[in-house]
Order: sequence, then C-alpha cells, then structure tokens
Amino acid sequence: MKIGELAKRSGCSIQTIRYYEKEGLISAPERTEGNFRLYNTAVLEKLSFIKNCRALDLTLSEIKHLVSLQNSPETPCEAVNEIIDTHLLVVESRISDLQKLHGDLKQLRLKCGNARSVDQCGILGELLPKTELSPSGTRK
Repeated sequence: MKIGELAKRSGCSIQTIRYYEKEGLISAPERTEGNFRLYNTAVLEKLSFIKNCRALDLTLSEIKHLVSLQNSPETPCEAVNEIIDTHLLVVESRISDLQKLHGDLKQLRLKCGNARSVDQCGILGELLPKTELSPSGTRK
C-alpha cells in the first residue's frame, strides 16, 4: 500500500510515518519505479504497536528499545519489564508533581474573591515577585 493508504489505515499522519521511518522505528519501504513508497501489513502492525506505546506515553527511545527487543526474541523478558518499571517511576513522579500543582493552584485561587477589580486581585498580587521593604517603607 502507498503511504496515504497506510496513514489512513493506521491513523498516523504521513509526516509521522516518515518521521518513524527516519528514526528507524519502521524499516524503509520498497519503492515503485515512480519512487512511491510501498508498505506491507507488517508495517501497519508495527505502527499499531508504536501507537499503543505512545498512548502509554512511552518515549521514542523506550519504543526503539522495545522494538529492538522484539527483534531479539531469545532475550529475557526482564528487559521489557525494566523499561516499563522505569517508565512507571517517571509517571508516578509526574503524578506527584501534578498533585502538588493542583494544591498550589487551589491555594492560589483562595487568594481572590469574585467581587474585586484586577488592581485588587489577590491572585495577581500573589504572583508578583516578593520584594523587601527598606526601613523607609519603599520597595527594594
């Protein structure tokens, strides 16, 4: 199939397919005499695999590693487990960071009521850099 049909069937854009080819995630296809790329169903399956990995937010580096492991079926499965375990740690860290951000935003929202003008906005005031006052009462 040509790249347009592959894009349609895989749900990936033509640019993404070309990028994955350039990055070595999918092999370079055969070409017609007119220099059109011709892909087979194995590439369609590989794109489905890559899309599933991307849906799990795996990086291209992690996906490349998984693809290389697929090409070495005798390799112990622990290598796959290590990739996922490492990715889980990254996701857990991001969740923790997002929970902290959520708490910070909730606290910030409490700094301002609804019936204020922008010049009295507690949120904007809180976001301003903290400056010290000199003994004379002016900002440093």
